[in-house]
Amino acid sequence: MTKDNLHTIKYLVTAIAVTLFFSCSNDFDDVQKVGILQNQPISEAEHIDLNYTEYKDSTVRLLANLLSPKMLDYSNRSFAFQEFPDGIELKIYDENNNKTTITSDDAIVYSETDIIDLRGNVIIVTPERDTMFTEQLYYNQKLEWAFTNESWLFKRAIGPLYGVGFDSDKEFNNFQMLEVGGDFELDN
Repeated sequence: MTKDNLHTIKYLVTAIAVTLFFSCSNDFDDVQKVGILQNQPISEAEHIDLNYTEYKDSTVRLLANLLSPKMLDYSNRSFAFQEFPDGIELKIYDENNNKTTITSDDAIVYSETDIIDLRGNVIIVTPERDTMFTEQLYYNQKLEWAFTNESWLFKRAIGPLYGVGFDSDKEFNNFQMLEVGGDFELDN
């Protein structure tokens, strides 16, 4: 082989190597997904005990406490969510430290929409010991609005209220029912 042919081969090999190098893309998102099945969570956590607090006027106040045996994080999906497949217990505290407790068999928190989907044996117990029962309840965190199309029972000191479907603010002050039964009073 002559010296000119040797240089030509070196230039050709170099050109091919450079072409191959620049033709490969390195998309970090794709690299992160290697080894992760799309239907699998990106992480799991057990024995969840989260406290949500507020720091105001040099004091810390507990707003809520979330308890759950297990959390699955699906933030690797295009529509990210966290699931609590073994249920939750959520304690919410008002300004006077009165506690409302919410439990369910399963819960899904959708990150993009701030919607919480509570499923299976959903029970809400207010500080006054009034108790609501339903099989599914949605809660919009941004609007602080709860709603369902399922049947529900609201046990109160003045008598039970039951029906199918409702919309309400978080304090149940602005309450709209689709179908209703039981004894109730309407405020002006």
